Amino acid sequence: MRVEIWTDIACPWCYVGKARFDKALAAFPHRDEVEVVHRSFELDPGRAKGDVQPVITMLTKKYGMSEAQAEAGEDNLGAQAAAEGLDYRTRGRDHGNTFDMHRLLHFAREQGVQDALIQILYRANFAEERSVFTEGDERLVELAVEAGLDAEAVRAVLADPARYADEVRADEREAAQLGANGVPFFVLDRTYGVSGAQPAEVFAQALSRAWGERTPLKLVDQGGAQACGPDGCAVPQQD
Repeated sequence: MRVEIWTDIACPWCYVGKARFDKALAAFPHRDEVEVVHRSFELDPGRAKGDVQPVITMLTKKYGMSEAQAEAGEDNLGAQAAAEGLDYRTRGRDHGNTFDMHRLLHFAREQGVQDALIQILYRANFAEERSVFTEGDERLVELAVEAGLDAEAVRAVLADPARYADEVRADEREAAQLGANGVPFFVLDRTYGVSGAQPAEVFAQALSRAWGERTPLKLVDQGGAQACGPDGCAVPQQD
């Protein structure tokens, strides 16, 4: 079974939602037969790469809330994160363009370390004092190497804006086609969708339901069929 998760590194509910989903998946009896794929979704796709501002400032401008409201929202997110065992800096974080991170996540998937990289990027963005936006490409290289990627290969991806750009845009178009206008958005076996950072119990129920309703392959009667298998190929019988 495949679970696809549309997320953005700048999305705090994606950070919390991943922890809740991971908790449900860890307790799922068929967890070893579940493939998890992280898909791209930018919350702020029009933001220029060098346009970085404090999170509180971004919230007040983008959503028209007061500074006190923005700070209260961050405090609530910090409490939600702490309940899942996650570190979360409620003050002093910044916000910027995440397109290069999404490109790296597609590269990481090819290398088999996508889940490791997205967890490291979340931690770096939400829990660490150093910024993932203001220190340039070498900060992303450092984090990608921690996930198991080759530094020079990562630099080559970051140096070429076209690398994996089509894959990121394709993910975003597909999210729109599926009706996802926010993240996190979970799609289980292209049958069930779960929107938002739901409690682990909801994810557990969704996993069980999607697994239980998989349609087994139905074979047409193939008596006397000519085919090849582990023991060789059938020999046509003469009448």
